[in-house]
Amino acid sequence: MEFGFWSVVPPLLTIVLALVTKNVFVSLLLGILCGSMVMCGGDIFSGVNEAFYSFIHTFESNGNTVVLISFLLIGALIHLIEISGGIDGFTEVMLKKQALIKSERGACFFTWVLGIVIFTSGSLSCMVTGSVARPVNDALKVPHEKASFLIHSTSTPWCVLLPLSGWLPAMTGYFTSGGVAEGEAISMLLKSIPLNFYCILAVFGALAVSLFNINIGPMKKAEKRAQETGELDEPGHGTQLQSGNDKVANVKPRAQNMLVPMGVLILGILGVLMITGGGNPTKGAGMQALLWGCILAVLTMAIMCVAEKLYTVDGVVNEIFKGMSSMLSVAAILLLGFTMGNMVKSLDTGNYLTSVFMGVLTPALLPFLTFLLCLLLSFATGTSMGTMAIMSVICFPMAINMGISVPLVGGALFGGSIFGDHCSPISDTTIMSCATSGCDIIDHIKTQAPYAAIFAGISAVLYVILGFIL
Repeated sequence: MEFGFWSVVPPLLTIVLALVTKNVFVSLLLGILCGSMVMCGGDIFSGVNEAFYSFIHTFESNGNTVVLISFLLIGALIHLIEISGGIDGFTEVMLKKQALIKSERGACFFTWVLGIVIFTSGSLSCMVTGSVARPVNDALKVPHEKASFLIHSTSTPWCVLLPLSGWLPAMTGYFTSGGVAEGEAISMLLKSIPLNFYCILAVFGALAVSLFNINIGPMKKAEKRAQETGELDEPGHGTQLQSGNDKVANVKPRAQNMLVPMGVLILGILGVLMITGGGNPTKGAGMQALLWGCILAVLTMAIMCVAEKLYTVDGVVNEIFKGMSSMLSVAAILLLGFTMGNMVKSLDTGNYLTSVFMGVLTPALLPFLTFLLCLLLSFATGTSMGTMAIMSVICFPMAINMGISVPLVGGALFGGSIFGDHCSPISDTTIMSCATSGCDIIDHIKTQAPYAAIFAGISAVLYVILGFIL
């Protein structure tokens, strides 16, 4: 069944409500309800029933379920680390005893480097980078808006530029599904990477922000607030990842209580990637690795708390559930985001938008229009890979038939698709970046928007120019 214009209404309503009401949870819920009623032909009762069952269908995806469980486990892990003195100890080592990081600029650069090092998954990068860097950023008064910007800009954009994980077969597959010969797909992918201007600008623009403290628009206001008042969020905003009120009395700062479980988390993920990939971590099962890494890290931290006589076994279990509860609101938003993604796919929103924008086309403008359409589509749907899958079967055949550079169109397609993942309030990595950095989602979108707009604007101009040259 074709829904035409009505397929655009649910995601558009969600985005408008999110920006107006500043409440992502309610916006997503109403967007899903609207989408369900569209699918049910306007029948209110059937639409409400379909909306509730759509949440159940979300759990049919193993990947969605693993991410949600991992989020709760990350909350438990950070809570245990905090109450056992791990964060205080790590901060003491980094800032006082060893003085490895001495300034806000150093903390920002540290965050950027962490994001670059963890390149196997955008979701994993957001989780680990945000969790590890947050105590250092908080101690050195880095506003949560800037921290989330750095975390987000080095997640999926960097994964696409360095596709040495599941992104490699996925992106290669997008080329072959678009008519590129299998033997040429890898070559086309490699040639498209230096032409992916948006991701290049996002990653290295974030580096410039961290090194030269470049603050524009709302980010300048956030920076001023943090430095003058010490407030890392707008009053009443922010995402609390740990309570900070349940520390054991007189607990000593213990750096090992952060370094050991975080080390287990990273090594556990790498180990499972190696095992499931037959010795090649880039071919491993990313979701399985994420889940096992989180489980092993929480188990390690629980054992350390008991061994250090900070808690009994029952006490540790209670604290684990307290930590998980701190992430329930974020997990709920992520669940809604996954459900909205499924809804948009069922409504076939992507193909409708594609047919509208591709109606009038000058061959040399194909890279620019590909970038623009992917940008709008990914922002509306909040999914980069979904946008890539939709657009690849349309844009690559057109590029081949029109004699336009396939790598250039590929760079435009991948960069435009990442824009939505980077800027949409309903994107999973947007939610994860905010959850681990402590930033309010709408504040993150507002402060990141000027940078993203500049990166996108420069990219668009380059695609117009190169479309006539290559």
